[in-house]
Amino acid sequence: MHGRHPFSTTRRRLLRATAALGAAALTPAFADDNRSLRIGFQKGGGLLGLIKAQGRLEKSFGAQGGTVTWHEFPAGPQLLEALNAGSVDFGYTGAPPPIFAQAAGKDLVYVGAEPGSTSAEAIVVKAGSPAAAVADLKGKRVAVQKGSSANYLLVAALEKAGVAFADIQPIYLPPADARAAFESDRVDAWSIWDPYLAAVQASQPVRVVADYSGLLVANSFYEASRKLASERPKDLALVLDELARTGTWAAANPRAVAEVLAPQVALPVDVVEAWQRRTRYGVRPVDAGIIATQQKVADTFFEHKLIPKKVDVASAVWRWERG
Repeated sequence: MHGRHPFSTTRRRLLRATAALGAAALTPAFADDNRSLRIGFQKGGGLLGLIKAQGRLEKSFGAQGGTVTWHEFPAGPQLLEALNAGSVDFGYTGAPPPIFAQAAGKDLVYVGAEPGSTSAEAIVVKAGSPAAAVADLKGKRVAVQKGSSANYLLVAALEKAGVAFADIQPIYLPPADARAAFESDRVDAWSIWDPYLAAVQASQPVRVVADYSGLLVANSFYEASRKLASERPKDLALVLDELARTGTWAAANPRAVAEVLAPQVALPVDVVEAWQRRTRYGVRPVDAGIIATQQKVADTFFEHKLIPKKVDVASAVWRWERG
C-alpha cells in the first residue's frame, strides 16, 4: 500500500514532536518487587500504540529495573480473556467487552475511560446493496465481533429502527475474517470499528447505514487485573497519567499520530489519519456519569438476552486520582 513511511523515520519525528508534551520522564518506581507490566492492545492500539512506539514506558520502567511487554489481540473480547487468565495485566477495549466479561464471572476492574465517537465505527454495506437503512437489514447476514463495541452499535441501531435482533442473522467473526466475508459477499453488512472501518472505506465503495448518530455514545475503557489495581496502584496510576498526557498531544496532532501508527497497522498514512480525525481522546477517571452510561449499555445487552445475567458496573470500578 502507498503512503507508508519507514518506522525509524516516523518514530524520530514523533519523538521530536512530542517534546511539546512537556512531560518529564516517568519517574516513580514500581510499587513492589514484581516489576513487569504486560499490556494487551488491539490493532493500531490508539494511545497504547503511540506509547508503544515511543517506548516511554520501557524507558521509565527500565530505569527502575522493570520490563514492559506488549501483546496484540484481534479484538477486545480476546484481550479480556487473556486478562482474566492472567496473561496480561492491562488493556483497552470498547464498552461491551468488560460487560460480557462481568456477565461471565470474570474478574477485572475499569480503571479509566476515553470518550466515545459518533463516527469511529459504523454498520456498512457495499455501495450497490439494496439496503439503504438499518430497517433494511431485516433477514440479512451481518458480520460482527461478538461482545465488541460494534456489537452494541448493531443492537442499538436495530432497536432504534424497530427491528428485533432476532430478525437479522448475526455472523460472529473477528475483524479480519469479517472483512473477507464482507468482500466475498458471504455477509450483507458489517458492523465494525476503526481502523478496519477506515480501511474498508478506502479500499472499496461502501455506504454507512448507521453510526452512533442519534444513539447513546458509549465510552471506551482501560481495564486492569484486580491484582494490579489492588497491589500496585501507583504503577497503574503512572500508566494512566502517561496516557492522559499523550492523549492531549494526540488530539491536536492527528497527522503526526497517523505517521507513527501507519507502519504498525500496514495502512496508508491518509487512511490512518481519517481514523484519527474521528477519534476522541481524553482519558479520565470512571465517574458516576460514565458508570451510568456503561450500566445502560449493560442493561441493553441483558434485555436482548445477549448476556446471561445482569451486571453491576459500579462494583468493578477502580478510582484513579489523576496526577
